[in-house]
Amino acid sequence: MAGLVVSGTQVSYIGQDCREIPEHLGRDFGHFAKRLDLSFNLLRSLEGLSAFTGLEELILDNNLLGNDLALPGLPRLHTLTLNKNRITDLEGLLNHLAEVTPALEYLSLLGNIACPNELVNLEKDEDDYKRYRCFVLYKLPNLKFLDAKKVTKSEREEALVRGEFMKVVKPKVSKDIASVSSQLPYTPLPPGSRSLTSHQGVLGRCHYVYYGKNSEGNRFIRDDQL
Repeated sequence: MAGLVVSGTQVSYIGQDCREIPEHLGRDFGHFAKRLDLSFNLLRSLEGLSAFTGLEELILDNNLLGNDLALPGLPRLHTLTLNKNRITDLEGLLNHLAEVTPALEYLSLLGNIACPNELVNLEKDEDDYKRYRCFVLYKLPNLKFLDAKKVTKSEREEALVRGEFMKVVKPKVSKDIASVSSQLPYTPLPPGSRSLTSHQGVLGRCHYVYYGKNSEGNRFIRDDQL
């Protein structure tokens, strides 16, 4: 089937412009898949993801997921990347993740308005991003990596003391601005290349890797894959 790549317990369905998770993916692979990559699609809903009960890694970069994003309970999920989606409500997302992904250790939200940094909003600065990290770590204290950057001991300590007061206010975005923003190229770091069939979304030392059309997104590299 074109666009579908299955390797061991890894399933990739990348760049197929699908608006929902195809039923056949869950039916055929949900019972054994540990890693699912649905990047570069047009997903607005994650209905059908409940078939993937044993997921450990979920890659959802470059979709159209917004504040109504709803994950099923995924008790084994340790890695989630949601780069370049349409998420603006950070607290709502974090509350949801705390409930349904208790084992989460690696999270990336780059390219969403909910993740304030100069790469996507020139009005944001390093202090905004530090406050964001502090609040995320307060909400999800078990994280080891956030946005491809390792969580430090000092960050963890600060989150315990000040995280509750670092809430990032949900920005108001006009439809015109959101439309223009979604069309702008998102290129946070120097470009590289990789075919869609070898799309990686793993952990450890962090490298930015770029993929196929509209190339963008960060990835984690596990130490045992170096």
